[in-house]
Amino acid sequence: MVDAVPLPAPVPLPGGATLRPLELADAAALLDVQERNREHLRRATPMQPDSFWTLDGQRDRLETQVGRNLAGEALGCAIVRDGRILGCVTLSGIVRGPFRSTSLGYWIDAAEQGKGLTSAAVAAACRLADEHLGLHRIEASTNVDNLASQRVLARNGFERIGAARDYLFLDGAWRDSLLFQRILNDRQPAAGSA
Repeated sequence: MVDAVPLPAPVPLPGGATLRPLELADAAALLDVQERNREHLRRATPMQPDSFWTLDGQRDRLETQVGRNLAGEALGCAIVRDGRILGCVTLSGIVRGPFRSTSLGYWIDAAEQGKGLTSAAVAAACRLADEHLGLHRIEASTNVDNLASQRVLARNGFERIGAARDYLFLDGAWRDSLLFQRILNDRQPAAGSA
């Protein structure tokens, strides 16, 4: 387990949206956006059990995510406008010590694509990783054909570092991915830091 860190304050985004840590009370709103975007997200997200598509399933997911947030193991955030969840950005697998790294994942409601909101949310997550969590590096991957996601990463200073064959099982098949990273800073970890 990693040292716990306080959760960050909500971050304003363009168009009246906000990036904030996920909360247990988000279950209904998260189920709503997932159901609305089921087909839109099909090729980019793992297959989910039937329970995922229920309010109880979303509550269970949120309990796990909120617990990881509070433990400092991850930072799962919602992109919210007027009480409606429009997408999520997650920093997962946070590793401290000499590595000081995390993996970035994100998705956006189909109706919000192409408006710059995803790029702004990823930029905010990068700032949180650097300034709030004290991390050094973020890694990300995209499906080879997900050009929109690759543009989001490029706008946020990520560089392509490779490709991985059969990287993720998505939409019924093993998919190749492109791998990216962003170095956030060159600060040295404090001596003895976990």
